[in-house]
Amino acid sequence: MVIVNAELCRGCGLCSKNCPVGAIEVIARKAKVNEKCVQCGICIRVCKFDAIQRAQEIKEGTVKCTSCPVQCEIPEGYTGACQRYSNQNGVLVRNRELVIDPVYQENINEAVRKPLTTGVGAGTAYPCCRPAPHIVKDCVNGVEVVTVVTEVPLSYSGVKVKIDTNFHIGEEGAKVKQNGKTVGIVETEQYGSKMLSLGGANLLTGEDGFIVARTIVDFANGEKVALVIENGAKLVLQQGQPAVVNGIKDTKMRVGCGSATVGLFARRMKGVVDEAIILDYHVVGLFSEHMAGAEVGMTWSGVVPKARKSTRGRYFGEPGNGWGGTNIEDPLEAIASVDMSIAKPGMKILVTETTGQKFALFELSETGEVKEIPLTQEVESLVEHIRDNCEDSNVSVIYFGGTGGSARAGVTTEPLALTKAIHQEKAFLTIGGGPAYILPGGGINFMVDVDKVVPKAFTWVPTPATVAPAEYTMRLEDYKAMGGHIKQIKTLKELKKELENK
Repeated sequence: MVIVNAELCRGCGLCSKNCPVGAIEVIARKAKVNEKCVQCGICIRVCKFDAIQRAQEIKEGTVKCTSCPVQCEIPEGYTGACQRYSNQNGVLVRNRELVIDPVYQENINEAVRKPLTTGVGAGTAYPCCRPAPHIVKDCVNGVEVVTVVTEVPLSYSGVKVKIDTNFHIGEEGAKVKQNGKTVGIVETEQYGSKMLSLGGANLLTGEDGFIVARTIVDFANGEKVALVIENGAKLVLQQGQPAVVNGIKDTKMRVGCGSATVGLFARRMKGVVDEAIILDYHVVGLFSEHMAGAEVGMTWSGVVPKARKSTRGRYFGEPGNGWGGTNIEDPLEAIASVDMSIAKPGMKILVTETTGQKFALFELSETGEVKEIPLTQEVESLVEHIRDNCEDSNVSVIYFGGTGGSARAGVTTEPLALTKAIHQEKAFLTIGGGPAYILPGGGINFMVDVDKVVPKAFTWVPTPATVAPAEYTMRLEDYKAMGGHIKQIKTLKELKKELENK
């Protein structure tokens, strides 16, 4: 268990509040550690007074868990920090049995998954009390199917823009501007990608709603869009194309964070370099200290990277405009120090990014000085292998909307019945022919990958709102049950004939 220095402890209780296994309590304004402690290290991180240290000795009967980099030391009869594994009589046991059967069973009805026609070019029947422009039926795999199509003006709409890049674009929450007007924000970052959230009801109905609507539609239609992040980067983005950040076109998406890169290529690194620092704005990887390094026979080299330690061989990077999206612009800066009591002269240290696009090789001298040297053929091959395992950088656009309210009136006289049918998978919503994911909860909130939608399918109106082609497809008997506009149904053959005669 961890050790508390009573002289330094102030009894603030942060360690007790954050301990995941309830191993610390504050008694008489001093932290006390009990037998549940697994040395996960959270208390050490949160203590503001450096009053807690790891114990060097492991209690008899304790089992070290290697299921993640934390490596909890779990006493017999107790559970690790993640609550997944327990030490039962000296054996590490998963607390939950493997679940074979999923809870969710998809209601697959292939006949109604694909619309009979798209809503692109259908027009809009306004006011919304009128039936939709086209209500079509046909027989599919022996099932009578109906598709109702319309083009829906949506004030409640927007796009999520996923940018596969290591470049730093700005702080989360920063405003995104188009021609000086706010059109969205930088959203929380996702694995390997920056995210923008553009549009939405509040911005669309605001003073600059017209610019917001046009920006959403430009992205959804695959147009090139120039944006500026407040106190951040200048971007040129287009669906399906690499991002251009501050005038530089990115070409590769990282294979994983720095830690993952070590894990993926540890065997390839062994024998090629004595140490590798993989720079990444989230997690920097240190090869020799990493568990993957140990797996291939490495021991810590004595090199300390310029980053904040997380767990073994894993360090938190700081975002910036340098290598791997970090604030390190000179690769030599990546080496904070070298413990010469452990390190060996002549040791070769590779510094590279998770994409393998930038790299440098260093050698340790007898005096402990680190000097850059030319890359060996083996190191060049290693870096090229990392780079070849990275995907191309890409911009993806997800259109968000909600076909609640009036968007249902042209389909049925019972709007709630349509909503329920969508959530029960009796009716399927597609947008311009592209499958829509329906968000859980109330309403018909959806998102659709615009790459799967008919090209140039979106437009906007100066209410302001974006206009999306929507298709509802279901069995004829389900459409009748929800109060559909039965008298307006025409066959697919009749519709095609009408279009031919125009």
